[in-house]
Amino acid sequence: MGLRGLQRRVQLRLHRRWLQGRAVVKGRQLRCVCDRTREMPEGPVLFSTVRNEAVRLPWFLEYYRALGVAHFCFVDNASDDGTEQLLAEQPDVSLWRTQGSYKRARYGVDWLNHLLRRYGSGRWVLVVDPDELLVYPHHETRKLPALTRWLDDQGEESLPVLLLDMYGERAVAETRLGPGEDPIAVAPWFDAGNYYVSRDPRYRNLWIQGGPRMRVFFHDNPRWAPALNKIPLVRWQKSFVFKTGAHDLLPRRLNETYATNGGSKTSGVLLHPKFLDVLNEKVTEEMQRKQHYAGSKEYASYAEHGAGLTLWTPQSTRYTDWRQLCTLGLMARGGWF
Repeated sequence: MGLRGLQRRVQLRLHRRWLQGRAVVKGRQLRCVCDRTREMPEGPVLFSTVRNEAVRLPWFLEYYRALGVAHFCFVDNASDDGTEQLLAEQPDVSLWRTQGSYKRARYGVDWLNHLLRRYGSGRWVLVVDPDELLVYPHHETRKLPALTRWLDDQGEESLPVLLLDMYGERAVAETRLGPGEDPIAVAPWFDAGNYYVSRDPRYRNLWIQGGPRMRVFFHDNPRWAPALNKIPLVRWQKSFVFKTGAHDLLPRRLNETYATNGGSKTSGVLLHPKFLDVLNEKVTEEMQRKQHYAGSKEYASYAEHGAGLTLWTPQSTRYTDWRQLCTLGLMARGGWF
């Protein structure tokens, strides 16, 4: 290893320690509402930061329980719509609340890194937002514990996914979601193509952009389009940290989730039914709070389009199942048959 390579390794190690230190400091902002982590059974544990998600959470919890999640650890960032009460009543949920700044906690990453270190070490963890639903090959018949056992057997520590934006045929404001309703039934459409992939040589992760957000909001400046690459499922250890949400991790080997021998590794998709009527309230709030990435540039783009925003086109594709996603090349079976 040359001098430059050694310097880079030292810099990355120091950066990881800095992120771990931030997590300790920001973790002090969390007030425990209910801690049931001593009762966690074996199996994957889901971690998520939420704010005013009472409409989405009933389906979210039902979906991931059916998928095989053993326990849920939530950070509630000052919700005022009943989210805290809803979660505190669930027997398989541990909950922390904070009034702290989402932005100053690196968009919630510091809070989650803190909880992951304390409660996720030695287990498979799933880190997702409340509007993200994981699918992977055979997920209807092979639950998460089966997948994680297979990943263990393969010597894999993480699973990559594509974040697939979902939307309805009508305007976003008219795509209404009721409490406990399946959001994919309400917003079943997606862009089957127009995705761009590059490799970040510093952190060794793939960077994916495209889909309807690039097509509608960032067509004039595609480099500002949101990242669609995520690594939400990880065999967690105390020395690990998420660097930028679930987009990349340290140490870097966790980001090397792609084959380099001409084949393909198993991957999944996070169905992302973001574009529902509840988005309009979040846009209005975010224009005041300014708590999201890049000065809430993405939310400002939504606001510019107004209540008539529509993402559907005649070229949109209606979601059917995971086999369709494999056929389209949006995820891969790899060796998971």
